[in-house]
Amino acid sequence: MNRIYQLELSTLRAYWIIAAFVGVNVVFPQLFHLVPGGGVAWLPIYFFTLVGAYKYGWKVGVLTAVASPLSGYVIFGMPMLELLPSMLLKSVLLALFASGAACRMRKVSLPVMCAVVLAYQLAGGMIEWILCGDVAFAFQDFRTGIPGMLLQIIGGYALLSGRISRLMAK
Repeated sequence: MNRIYQLELSTLRAYWIIAAFVGVNVVFPQLFHLVPGGGVAWLPIYFFTLVGAYKYGWKVGVLTAVASPLSGYVIFGMPMLELLPSMLLKSVLLALFASGAACRMRKVSLPVMCAVVLAYQLAGGMIEWILCGDVAFAFQDFRTGIPGMLLQIIGGYALLSGRISRLMAK
C-alpha cells in the first residue's frame, strides 16, 4: 500500500474506495465504544480518513471526512450531535493536511505522520477555541486523545508504508 495516488472522482473505483473508508470509519469507532471512554481516548473515526486522504488524495479524503461522521450519526447516533461540527472540522482538516503532505513528500514516514496529526489537531483546536471560547474543550484531544493520536501516527505509518502487509505475509 505504499504507492500514493490522486484518485479522480470520475471513476466508479473512487466511490467504492470512499464507501469502504466510510464503512470502516463508521464500524471502527463502534468497537472502541465497547470500552468506556474508548472513543474519546482512541479517536477512531479519524484513522481511515488519514489513510484514505494520504493514499488517494484530497477528494477521497474530504468525502470520507464528511461522510463518516454524518453516516455514524445517522446509523448509530454517534458522534453526539453537539460534537458533530467539531468532528467534521477536524476530519476535513486531517484530510487536507494528510493529502497535502502525501502530495508534497510522495512517501510516508513517521515524522510526516506525526506532523500531519499535530497539524490537524492544533489547527482544529485553534478554530474550535475561536468558535467556542473554551480552550479546555478546544484542545481536549491533547488531554484524552494521546492514544488515538499515537494510533494514527504509528498505525497510519504501518498501514501506508506496507509494514503491516509484510508482517502478515511472514
